[in-house]
Amino acid sequence: MERARPAIEADRAVCARLLGDALTHAGSMRGGPALVGDATPEQLLIRWGDEAGLFVGEFEGAVVGVLGVVAVAAPGGRRGRIECCYVEVAARGVGVGTSLMEAAVGWCVTAGCGEVDALALPGDRSTKQRLEAAGFSARLLTLSRRLG
Repeated sequence: MERARPAIEADRAVCARLLGDALTHAGSMRGGPALVGDATPEQLLIRWGDEAGLFVGEFEGAVVGVLGVVAVAAPGGRRGRIECCYVEVAARGVGVGTSLMEAAVGWCVTAGCGEVDALALPGDRSTKQRLEAAGFSARLLTLSRRLG
């Protein structure tokens, strides 16, 4: 059985490992290095600490996924932003990601957000399809050009 819950201090080591895997995975994809930059798992754990949301996804009692979400000021109110959602490869397809997304949306509602955004890298069709299945729709594509 899968479920998502807020991360606790005892989850710190597994969250760091999962975030390391997420950074490696994202960094290997088109557009990933620009998104990831030089972020470390420890920096992300701090970022998603007190004022943000850090959730873990479990399957059969084992933590196999992690999600980080923040609330930011936006015109007309607050907007949630899911900055990371990662599930171990062997645990995909059983609902952990869906549980994490539902937890993030609930967190955003509680945080007073009127909308929530999630990121998908160019060509990451599976993430885009998962987000669309969870009720998200593309509203903006940002293209970038490096100068110099």
